[in-house]
Amino acid sequence: MRLQGGSHLTYCTNIHSGETWDEIFSHLKSNLPAIKAATTVGDTMGVGLRLSAIAAEVLATPARLEEFQAFLADGDYSVFTINGFPYGPFHGQRVKEQVYQPDWSFEERLTYSDMMSDVLASLLPDGMDGSISTVPGTFKPLASDPDRIKRITANLIRHAAKLVELERTTGKTIALAIEPEPYCLLETVEETILYFKEHLLSADAISRLVGLTGLSESSAELALRRHLGVCYDVCHAAVEYEDPTDSIEALRHAGIVIPKLQLSSALRIPEVTSQLATTLAPFDEPVYLHQVIERRGEELVRYLDLPEALNALDQAIGSEWRVHFHVPIFLDELQHFSTTQDFLKEILAFHGRSPISNHLEVETYTWDVLPDRYRGVEVSTAIAREINWVRQELS
Repeated sequence: MRLQGGSHLTYCTNIHSGETWDEIFSHLKSNLPAIKAATTVGDTMGVGLRLSAIAAEVLATPARLEEFQAFLADGDYSVFTINGFPYGPFHGQRVKEQVYQPDWSFEERLTYSDMMSDVLASLLPDGMDGSISTVPGTFKPLASDPDRIKRITANLIRHAAKLVELERTTGKTIALAIEPEPYCLLETVEETILYFKEHLLSADAISRLVGLTGLSESSAELALRRHLGVCYDVCHAAVEYEDPTDSIEALRHAGIVIPKLQLSSALRIPEVTSQLATTLAPFDEPVYLHQVIERRGEELVRYLDLPEALNALDQAIGSEWRVHFHVPIFLDELQHFSTTQDFLKEILAFHGRSPISNHLEVETYTWDVLPDRYRGVEVSTAIAREINWVRQELS
């Protein structure tokens, strides 16, 4: 839906299980009408589409694409953003660090992203830009290899060339939104700005894009800045103890666009106690990676996942923990814990004063693994409540 100021609000359909296009389409048909009825006021409803690689390949076929376009038109829905982060299965089995694979050093990631950009160009309403969120390069333990970083950069520039060509042939402008996340190549805003400066916006990157597209150097630099940007996930930034205002201003100062703002909230434990292992146990589930960042005074201590953090519990007593576990954004408190909702409220207040992005996407994909006490309603009802909470905050 269109917000005051011109931004568009949606939710990410990665909350629904299913990897094949038939499974995804079935969820859309069963959930979108109820969500639209509970959230929109005579407006087109935006859909933040999540596509696995196998689903994207099917949807890219003319017959299935035409069928989906008819569904969107009939229901008064629009697709302006795609979540292209998880390449493969994302529900019902162990995902953990495999969610980053294949990373941007592999040809498969490039092919997948190119295919999604073709699909999005066909779905985008006239006059609207598109965005596709993606993995932040690679998993951090793999990021020490300079050759891998070179391949990642080369493939990202090749994808930018694809987006330049799409813009030429279709008139549709699409940006790849790279999503910083704890324990990844791009983890903090500072690391992200440095990578863009030294790699994606370097003289070498500009020269490569000139060679791939025939653009002039000045046009190539503008194209890189237009087609490669950041997906600012609020949960991730809060877990990293970023400053809401300073982090957005730093990206702006660096000339890095934010094609997508993902609205999400994390678990927060203001003071770690010896009883935490028991109360946090329901959130230690086997599907997703739940990175933990501990603040001891001015020091940050990082743990790959909840089990590693809980194993170090004795040393963490009295410190603060923030856990990468997406919780419903309308909750400021859970039974035993806090959330980072205040961080999200600051981001939304900033957006109200000075729009951060044209695309706002609620992303609470952990519905299936939330403890039962927080899943007492239908998923479509919870999604509608999140969207309406955002609208209320922005009003």
